[in-house]
Amino acid sequence: MTYDRLVCANCASPVSEGRCPVCRASRERLQHEGLFAGLTPAALVALLLALLAVALLAHQVV
Repeated sequence: MTYDRLVCANCASPVSEGRCPVCRASRERLQHEGLFAGLTPAALVALLLALLAVALLAHQVV
């Protein structure tokens, strides 16, 4: 989720504006999270296995 759609419970303004310390902290935390930050290790392993299976199938077809 991106922080531009979130509304702060502390000041009721968009988090992307960073009007209060809570907004700024949330915005900073969301900016530092990567693409796969919300995935569990099991989900990452499943994603890796699916990617390997697709690569194996593509290699066999060619």
